[in-house]
Amino acid sequence: MERERVLIAMSGGVDSAVAAARLVDAGHDVVGVTLHLWDYPDDPEKTHGRCCAPEDQYDARRTADAIGIPHFTFDRRELFARAVVAPFVEAYLAGDTPAPCSACNRGVKIAELIALADRLGAARVATGHYARIGRTPDGEPCLLEGVDRTKDQSYFLYATPREILERLAFPLGASTKAEVRAEAIARKIPGATKGESQELCFVGAGAGAYAAFVEERAKTRLRPGPIVDGEGRVVGTHDGIHRFTIGQRKGLGVALGKPAFVTAIDAESGTVHLGDDADLASAGAEVEDVVLAPGVRLPLDARVRVRYRHDGALGSVLAHPSDPSRATVRFAEPVRAVSRGQIAVFYEGDRVLGGGRLRAAIPVQTRAANAPTTSDVC
Repeated sequence: MERERVLIAMSGGVDSAVAAARLVDAGHDVVGVTLHLWDYPDDPEKTHGRCCAPEDQYDARRTADAIGIPHFTFDRRELFARAVVAPFVEAYLAGDTPAPCSACNRGVKIAELIALADRLGAARVATGHYARIGRTPDGEPCLLEGVDRTKDQSYFLYATPREILERLAFPLGASTKAEVRAEAIARKIPGATKGESQELCFVGAGAGAYAAFVEERAKTRLRPGPIVDGEGRVVGTHDGIHRFTIGQRKGLGVALGKPAFVTAIDAESGTVHLGDDADLASAGAEVEDVVLAPGVRLPLDARVRVRYRHDGALGSVLAHPSDPSRATVRFAEPVRAVSRGQIAVFYEGDRVLGGGRLRAAIPVQTRAANAPTTSDVC
């Protein structure tokens, strides 16, 4: 990039600190911004290693001072609670497994940073995401996976529109996490050796933290229900479906004498269904709220990632016959634990073609009945 004013999102972590330092080295007029998204408990054990906790905001300011750039903090707690936290709770109450990091990047962070960049006269917005911006043969901006596939965050950014991609910069996209950590230490950046942020920024750490968070905010809406095995026999009861996710094995509260997994959650009846590992296999998935990159059309063949820690599976993405916001994915080989509420992202090589929210898994044994035929696809 030519010299220009760049707004850098600073969470107080190592990644955004190194990204900011690299921009300064490149000669840009850099402005650091931290979004205050959530209020945390006073107990440091519950906030250690969490992005945007109070100590991290302090670290962001220290880093900005150390590399000689201005730093501002903006309060976006109300927006975050409305756009991320409330849907997170509702999803668990509906038996879904939400993807709050995707919702945050799409509905809060990127949009707010672009708006702040306009206010501060910045041409571009940079973040510490492990992702890259490339160009198609037609010159259109496209989103690419980061070089470090173990840290890649393009999955969370799949819905970023073209006009915003044009203004984004990811200084870490071509680096590995190990390289970034070593650089932070060499630069003597404040907090260079601090731990990774492993948990959701607004949910406490430890077993049962997600369930406790939902319970605190939906006490009067929780209700018990049955747990049934693969034959439909009641084998136990539970205190709320929010305690379960597809593929879960531990913490079921029942013993069947053999490994058992959550295979389905019926929110209407409050029933949790258990089965064998083989019952988790899906031949495909129905996807909604589909967003495609510029110039991409369905049908297409792609590598499909159905959760963040998923390398992806080869498959075909087919258009819905009447609703352009929906699609059907057919996997070349069965995929395990496709969970409603998570995100499916489509890739060609390392390029993001689009994605959407998983609406339903198509079990292997009912693929023919549920998946549209070629004649059904526009």
